[in-house]
Amino acid sequence: MLDLALAAFFLGLMALGLRRPFIWVLAYLYVDIVAPQKISYFLLASLPVSLIVFAAAFGGWLLADDKTDSRFTFRQGLLVVLLLYCGVTTVFADFPVEAADKWAWVWKALVFAIFLPLTLRTRLRIEAAVLFMVLSAGAIIITGGIKTVFSGGGYGSLTFFVRDNTGLYEGSIISAVAVAIIPLIFWLARYGTIFPRDWRVRTFALALAFSCLLIPVGTQARTGLLCIGLLGVLSLRTAKNRFVYVALMGLAGLIAVPFLPSSFTQRMSTIENHQADQSASTRLAVWAWTLDYVKSHPFGGGFDAYRSNRLVIETRAVEGSGSSISVEENTITDQGRAYHSSYFEMLGEQGWPGLILWLWLQVSGLWQMERLRVRWRRKAAEEGAGPEVQWQAPLASALQQAQLVYLLGGAFVGIAYQPFILMLIALQCGLWSYLGRTGAPAPRARAAKPVMVIPASF
Repeated sequence: MLDLALAAFFLGLMALGLRRPFIWVLAYLYVDIVAPQKISYFLLASLPVSLIVFAAAFGGWLLADDKTDSRFTFRQGLLVVLLLYCGVTTVFADFPVEAADKWAWVWKALVFAIFLPLTLRTRLRIEAAVLFMVLSAGAIIITGGIKTVFSGGGYGSLTFFVRDNTGLYEGSIISAVAVAIIPLIFWLARYGTIFPRDWRVRTFALALAFSCLLIPVGTQARTGLLCIGLLGVLSLRTAKNRFVYVALMGLAGLIAVPFLPSSFTQRMSTIENHQADQSASTRLAVWAWTLDYVKSHPFGGGFDAYRSNRLVIETRAVEGSGSSISVEENTITDQGRAYHSSYFEMLGEQGWPGLILWLWLQVSGLWQMERLRVRWRRKAAEEGAGPEVQWQAPLASALQQAQLVYLLGGAFVGIAYQPFILMLIALQCGLWSYLGRTGAPAPRARAAKPVMVIPASF
């Protein structure tokens, strides 16, 4: 039955795309995030699903879509340069075979991120892309949230649809993504036009956001806890009553603590004592190795260059209290350990040029979303409170918050090329292009009241 349901949904999307080719773009978002071919036992598992929908999305846009309002942005240009640079480093990689395996999916993620903004030429399309990304990730998150409630989860033991440790099915990655999409969930509930903004949508949004908060508990990923803390701080910026908001957050934390699994609290306690935790000590050792590596390889070693590292790790655990304290010290030798950081992943694999390009891409996105947020908040204050005026600034703020959460999570997880994050960047590019084309207000002069026309179809 599961196979039939997955196949029917996929084939339904492909059939709808015959009438509205943009739906094939949405279908690719769904396939790339959920990977139904991994969940399927036979039907979709026997087909090159990703390749089919990838070709349909591009072909539909080239042959049938209106390109009048498509614009190529500066950040898409940065993505093109990064794509070409990664291609060059792959040719000269330290480990050619392993680098080719990673390049096989990285180039598709970068190309789709370059392509997606060209299709986002209306508000409806932007909203539909956000909705498909949130609901696709939500399908994985809801599964994990339910299992966390009934089993408590566990580090490395919480399974979602499949037993897979790649993409959004990896614990630390899904924890960071789950927290990052919370602002987008609430934006859809408040400003979305595809579904009616009634109590059913608001209830589902609250339930999905709660599931997102459960994922770091179920996966016991320390990265997720840090991301929750950052999102709480960022939310203060838009909170109407900050003192009440802080009090409620504190109260919610106190209420939640007794219900948390003991294994979760024990693992979170290692944040403040990294020397007692082999995983944290390994991260620091890999980062130190990477900094030393780029001294002789300033242009990086290509994908998976970490495989040449050899580490000597010293752990120090203190047990007991008072006069009965014992210190246990161990020396561990390891090799071929991954970077466990997007920043060091870029530095080790693409060198200083690649890291600079990647940071430029991230910082320019934060700057663009801040400009949109400030300008369209001013416009909303001047021209009224209707959702047709208000939605732009809140969406820019939500995308900015999602990116900041990612940048924090990426400090401890190697997700520099994660397709979902590149999709968020593409959404930012699409929003920047759309609002610039439809008449962003001047910073100092009072702009004339625009007429917002939402297309009836894709």
